[in-house]
Amino acid sequence: MDLEAYPGQVTALVGPNGAGKTTLLLILATLLAPDAGWVRVAGFDPSTAPGEVRARMGWAPDMLGFYDALTVAEYLDVMAAAHRIPAARRQQTIPAALAAARLVEQAPARVHTLSRGQKQRLSLARSLIHGPSVLLLDEPAAGLDPRSRIELHDLLRQLAVEGRTVLVSSHALDDLEEFADQVVFVDRGRTVASHRVDQLPAHAGPRLYRVRTLDAAALAQALDTRGVTATPAGPSAVDVQVFGGEANAARLLAELVEAGVPVTGFGPVGGSLEAAYLQLTDDPAVRR
Repeated sequence: MDLEAYPGQVTALVGPNGAGKTTLLLILATLLAPDAGWVRVAGFDPSTAPGEVRARMGWAPDMLGFYDALTVAEYLDVMAAAHRIPAARRQQTIPAALAAARLVEQAPARVHTLSRGQKQRLSLARSLIHGPSVLLLDEPAAGLDPRSRIELHDLLRQLAVEGRTVLVSSHALDDLEEFADQVVFVDRGRTVASHRVDQLPAHAGPRLYRVRTLDAAALAQALDTRGVTATPAGPSAVDVQVFGGEANAARLLAELVEAGVPVTGFGPVGGSLEAAYLQLTDDPAVRR
């Protein structure tokens, strides 16, 4: 598996279950030793200099573990002390981490009273408590409500703007497309592709598009006339398969409008990142 994540960028790690994403993060976090190969985090080898790596790395795992009897503020104080942050400095770092994770109001609450999403945000606050230059996040959006997910996107972008290296493993591909700079696709313990998110390869096969209209009957007739099979996707929408990429999709849309169909929405189902992922995992050469 070959991967480089750069300062000032959010790098997304994408792959099916069992691809090796979490194993890689555990190696980077000094919690597993690699069987072979070469690993560096902020210039240090996690196997031979784990203390140096941990001082510069923030780790937010998918599986949460907390001291449930403590309050949120007490828990972060313990984590800050474990990083040997002086007590006086903690008076600034703890409020800053709480604010970044939107947990200021929960500071006096016992950890066991938090919701799943709030615990997820507490895990993120814990990873930021010592001001790391590298962040490793495993499914950071799990359990978050829509507003919190948007705020997470903004926070990760801000952390990247500050010059940190942010490596995120997630199955929420639409989310990743919103804030990631680079995506690394992995499968069966190896890297199968790496791209900038704004330079993903064009989708080679048919792609599903959703068409919304004010006149379902007119849309059905226009599609039938053109030999396009449609699948209902709601009271005013259908899904159609488009071959030949965006040019043919644009042509179909123009023909529908020209035929007098009042189209209110037309776009691919799923983002470009999802399409690239599905194409890669469907490729027999990749699956071998």
